This record gives sequence, C-alpha cells and structure tokens, in this order.
Amino acid sequence: MQRFVVPWVVTLALLPVAGLAIVLLRQWRPSRSWRRSVAEVGMVLGTLPWVWMILLPVRVPPGTKLAHWIPLSDAIEQIRDGHTVIQVGGNLGPLFALGFFASLRWPFLKWWHVLLIGAGCSLLLEVLQRVFVAGRVFSVDDILLNALGSGLGRLVLRLIPLRAPGPTR
Repeated sequence: MQRFVVPWVVTLALLPVAGLAIVLLRQWRPSRSWRRSVAEVGMVLGTLPWVWMILLPVRVPPGTKLAHWIPLSDAIEQIRDGHTVIQVGGNLGPLFALGFFASLRWPFLKWWHVLLIGAGCSLLLEVLQRVFVAGRVFSVDDILLNALGSGLGRLVLRLIPLRAPGPTR
C-alpha cells in the first residue's frame, strides 16, 4: 500500500513545475489562453499518478482469473468480497481529470465524446498492464468504470459556472 503513496507525493512535488508549464504555455500561444494551458497541464498531471499506479506490478493470489470479459462480473465479485471502494472508486478516479480537463480544453465535446475518449484510454491502459505488468488483471469492468469516471469529470465541469455573471438589468 505504501508504494501507492509515491505517485501522489511525486505529483504534489510536480505542482510548481505544472504552474510554470501553464505560464510558459500561455506565453507561447498566440491566443494567450489560460484556459487551454490549464486544461492541457491538468489532463497530464491529474492522470499521471493513476496511470503510474495502474502500471505498478502487484501480487495476485494463485488461481486468480487474469481476464474478465463479461461486463459487471468482476465488479459484482469485488463488491461481494467487500472491495466496493477499491473497485468502484479506484476505477472512477483514473480518468476523471482527463474528462474534466478535456471538456475544459475542448468545450465542444459532447458527453459521449468524453466517454469514448475515456473508454479508448482505459482500453489502452488495460492492454498495457496486462501485456507488460506482472500480476495485473484485464477487466471489461475497469474499462467501463474508467470511461464513466471521465464522464463524471465532464459532468462536474459542467456544474461549475465558468463565466462571470453578466450585468444585471
């Protein structure tokens, strides 16, 4: 469990670098857009610790099924075993920042665009961890929950008023 703390500590340590990157990106752009710069850096920094943790090897008990192809079978099994927070929360988080900041960067994205981006990124991560990382399990449920997490990121952004209120009449 302690090794999962390191990605978060490194990410926090990178906050000043991220701030500098935002300022430099803004200066470099002809439009001088803060919104785009914050969104691009946010997508990377907000997703980095999750991807790092996903790509760490883990030990699985002998006889563990290493691929779950039937939707919701793995999630139901994990919830039944008392791992609700890990299964659901741990799979909604990884692409939340991607959905949030991608929607900020490209405001024209529809909800289903964000879900498709989340599903594609999640599929890539699942394949990478299954092929290159020892002890990782491929699960369709992880892809579905990661995509849902990116959609929740978009939803949260939509709930935040980003424009200053106009003049009152």
